[in-house]
Amino acid sequence: MTFADQVLRFYQSLEIKDRIPEAIGVMNPYKDNSTFRLCELFYHQYYSDQKERMLLLGINPGRFGSGTTGISFTDPIKLEEECGIPNTLIKKPELSADFIYAMINEYGGPKKFFQQYFISAISPLGFTKEGKNINYYDDASLQKAITPFVIQSIDQLVAMNISRVKCFCIGEGKNFSFFQKLNEEKKWFEEIVPLAHPRFIMQYKRKQLDQYIADYLEKLSA
Repeated sequence: MTFADQVLRFYQSLEIKDRIPEAIGVMNPYKDNSTFRLCELFYHQYYSDQKERMLLLGINPGRFGSGTTGISFTDPIKLEEECGIPNTLIKKPELSADFIYAMINEYGGPKKFFQQYFISAISPLGFTKEGKNINYYDDASLQKAITPFVIQSIDQLVAMNISRVKCFCIGEGKNFSFFQKLNEEKKWFEEIVPLAHPRFIMQYKRKQLDQYIADYLEKLSA
């Protein structure tokens, strides 16, 4: 089974079975046939082999990035212009995707990057509250409710052709703290390496963009 097949099977299986707070909605783009077709095109293009990848995990999908495309840190614009996959999705840019693809291009481009790395999220399904994105850790009851889902998802990821030496956590604060604690218990990876979150960089540290890209590349290559 290729890496692409493993990823697609993983995303098709995603389901939060535990009850979450009523005011919070779950985004699952993989249930949309046209979106899943885009995922098939993307993963077959970049992951149709059996190479081992290193894993990067973000927080959870947002509405304008992977909550729309099903592909982590990839908005419809990047999917078409950077990855060469035309789509009819609304071409709304996403800040985090802007940073990630600037970093990927500095690395050597999507083909080179995706041969080495796979990006997903601590919670591979996203959440909304009152029509806006919400991170899983923004609501204590939500975080508690989805913890079994998070554990199951990471169990599935590490059963794929993923390096267990280290994992990169996108988000140095609450996301890293939560993941580090789970990893101490579950022993998925020998080391968790924190990376600054792209949204934080693009909103508050844009003048240091080149510095943050260099930091990503240095840590990824170490």
